[in-house]
Amino acid sequence: MTLRITPLFALAAVMAAPALAQTTTEEPTSVTAPTSPPKAEKRAYSYTRHGITIEDPYFWLKDQSYPTVDDADVLDYVKAENAWFEAQMAGQKPLVEALYEEMKGRIKEDDSTVPQKDGDYIYWSKFDEGQEYRKHYRRPVAGGPDQLILDENELAEGQEYFRLGAASISQNGRYLAYSTDTNGSERYTARIKDLETGELLADELTNLRGGLTWVAGDTALVYGPSTEEWRTLEARLHVIGTPVESDVTLYKEEDQSFNVGAGLTAQEDWLVIATGDNETSEVRLVRADTPTGPQILVKPRRKGVEYDVDVRDGTIYVHTNDDHVNFRLATASLDAPGEWTTLIAGSDAFYLTGFDLFRDFYVTEGRLDGLDQIQLRSYADAAKVTPIAFPEASYSAGLGNNPEYAVTKLRLGYESMVTPDTVYDYDVESGALELLKQQEIPSGYDPSLYRTERVTITARDGTQVPVSILMRKDRPAGAGPLHLYAYGAYGYAVPPGFSTSRLSLVDRGMAYAIAHIRGGDDLGRRWYLQGKLNERWNTFNDFVDVAKGLIDKGYTEKGRITASGGSAGGELMGVIVNTDPGLWGAVVAHVPFVDVLNTMQDESLPLTPGEWQEWGNPITSKQSFAYMLSYSPYDQVVAQDYPPMLVTAGLNDPRVTYWEPAKWVAKLRELKTDDNVLLMKTNMGAGHGGKSGRFASLYETAEEYAFILWQLGLVEE
Repeated sequence: MTLRITPLFALAAVMAAPALAQTTTEEPTSVTAPTSPPKAEKRAYSYTRHGITIEDPYFWLKDQSYPTVDDADVLDYVKAENAWFEAQMAGQKPLVEALYEEMKGRIKEDDSTVPQKDGDYIYWSKFDEGQEYRKHYRRPVAGGPDQLILDENELAEGQEYFRLGAASISQNGRYLAYSTDTNGSERYTARIKDLETGELLADELTNLRGGLTWVAGDTALVYGPSTEEWRTLEARLHVIGTPVESDVTLYKEEDQSFNVGAGLTAQEDWLVIATGDNETSEVRLVRADTPTGPQILVKPRRKGVEYDVDVRDGTIYVHTNDDHVNFRLATASLDAPGEWTTLIAGSDAFYLTGFDLFRDFYVTEGRLDGLDQIQLRSYADAAKVTPIAFPEASYSAGLGNNPEYAVTKLRLGYESMVTPDTVYDYDVESGALELLKQQEIPSGYDPSLYRTERVTITARDGTQVPVSILMRKDRPAGAGPLHLYAYGAYGYAVPPGFSTSRLSLVDRGMAYAIAHIRGGDDLGRRWYLQGKLNERWNTFNDFVDVAKGLIDKGYTEKGRITASGGSAGGELMGVIVNTDPGLWGAVVAHVPFVDVLNTMQDESLPLTPGEWQEWGNPITSKQSFAYMLSYSPYDQVVAQDYPPMLVTAGLNDPRVTYWEPAKWVAKLRELKTDDNVLLMKTNMGAGHGGKSGRFASLYETAEEYAFILWQLGLVEE
C-alpha cells in the first residue's frame, strides 16, 4: 500500500481546539418552551491589523478558558439556542419521526461486509439488528469456527459518543491493535488485544492520532502522538510490554504546519515515514524489521511539491506533482532515491490520483473528464494499459480492500446516484467482473423509477462547471423544488454516489444536485488550485452560478432551491446567503467554518499554521487579510433579508470550534431584517461529525430534511 499524507481536514473544514471542551454532555431542557429566539449580548471588542479595524461584539462567545468551556454566559446562550431549536421544530416532530423511520427502513439492520482474505484468515464485519456499531469477525482459511475479535457496541457501552479509529492486525495474526475516541475530540486511546486469549495487554497509548503500524516481527507498533495543539509531529515506536515512557521517537517534525504519518510498503518490508502539509511532502524509508535503523530520505522537501511512495523489489515508485499539476508516476533506486525517472507522464486530460503495487501488476487510479478511472498496468510493458469499464455515464468507482500483495482478483467498489453501493471482484486474467454484493434496501428500491443526469453550467468567468443530478422519472415537468449540495475545498471531489437518505427528498418531488465546483479536484488538480487562496471566490461564484443555471435550464426556480454544506462547505453556505439571500428557499450549514478571518489570525489554535497554505496568512499579508475579509461570512453579515436557515455545531468539535457558528448566528439574529426561521443546534457531547452511531446520526439527517421540506411547504398535512 502507498502511504499518502492527507490534509487533516481534507473532508472537513479547518480549525480545531487543543482538546475536548470539558462541560456537560446533557442536552438542554426547558420547562417552558421559549416564545422568542435568544439574543446574545453585544460586548465591545475590536482589533486592528494592517491599518484595518474590525469590530467583533460577539468575541466573548469564545470561552477564554478554552478548551475548558465553563463560562456560564457562553453555556447559557448555547443552551438557549438549543431550546429555541426544540421549540421551533416541535411542530415538525411527526415529520422528523416519519423521515427517520423511512430512512431507517432503508438500512439492512443485520448487514455485513463481504469477507476478504488476509494471510491465514478471512475477515469481515457486521451489524446486528438494532445495534449502533459493528462487530468484527474472522475465521481461519484452513477452516474453523468464526471468531469475534472486536465488538464496538461493547466498547461504546455507557458512552454518549464512540468512534473506532485505527485497527491493525499483526502480521502473524495474533494481536489486534485498535484505537477509540469516546468524546468526539479526535484524541484516541490505543489498546492491544491478544486474539488467542481474548485478553487486553497492559499496553495503553493515549492521546494519539493516525494509524497503528506493526513492525519488528510484530514486537512493536509505530504510532503518532498528538501534541497539546492537536498536531502529529512524531512517528514513535512502542515495543510491546515496555513502558510508554521508553518509547523511541523515529522521526520528529520541526515545522509546526506539517503532520507525520507512517505505514508499510506493499511487500511490508519497508516502513514509510511521511510528513507534509497541504502542498508539500517529504518521505523517509526504514527497514520494517529494524525500525530504529538508518533512514533513507527519498527527496528533501520543496515547497509546492507533493509526493508519496511505495517500494517493490528494491525499486521506489513515486507519485508526484513535481513537473505536472496532474501528477506523474516515476521510479527510482534505493541507492539514488532522489533521481526520478518518469514511468507515466503527467497529462492535462488524465488526473493521476494514486497507485497500488501488487506482485504481478500495478494499478493506477485517477479521473478522466471528472469520472473515476481504474487501470491495470504491466511491469514489463509500460504501454500495456487495461482500463476497467463501467456502464453508467456518471458514477463513483475505486479499489476496495485489497490487503494481499499476491492477488489474481481485485476487490472494487462501485456506485452511482441511482445504483446502490456495489462490491465486485475483478478477475485480472479474464477481465470479468463478479458481483459479490449490492447494498440491500429492505423497504424496497426500484432504480428504474429514477434517473441521473450530468450537465454543465457556464460560470460567470466562462468556466464549465459539471453538476450531477438525481430525480424521479415521474417528477412533474417544469421547475420544481431542488436541493443543491457542494463542498469545494482541500481538493476533495464529492463523488456522484448513492444515498438512501436523499431518497426521502427525491421521493417527495425534489431533485438532488451535486455541484462539482472549483476548490475540489473533480476535474483535476488545477480545478482545486483555482478555488484556494486568492482564487477562493471562484468556489462561491461557481455555486451561485450553478444554482442560477439550473433555474435557467428549467430544473427549479428562485426560492424553490435549497442548499447545504458542512465544514468548509458550511463556509460556502455562509457566503452565498450573504451574496444572494433571495435565491434560496432554505439553507443548512453544518459545523460551518464561518469566522474565517479571526481563526486564521489565531496562532494559538492548533491547526492555524497548517491552514495558511489553503486560505492565506492574514497575519503577515495585508492582501490576504483584505481578501479573506471580503468573503469571511461572519464579518460580512449585513442588515438584509436572509433565507430560512438551520445551523449545527458540536461543543467538542476539534476542527470547527463551537464559537464560529455561535457568533455567526448571534450576528445574524442582530442584523437580519426578515422573519424567516433561524435555528442553531449544538451537540453538547459530540464533535465535528455530529452524533455517532448509525441510527443517532440518521436522526439528525431526518431533522435536516424535515427543516427543508417544512420551509418549502412540502410537509404533508
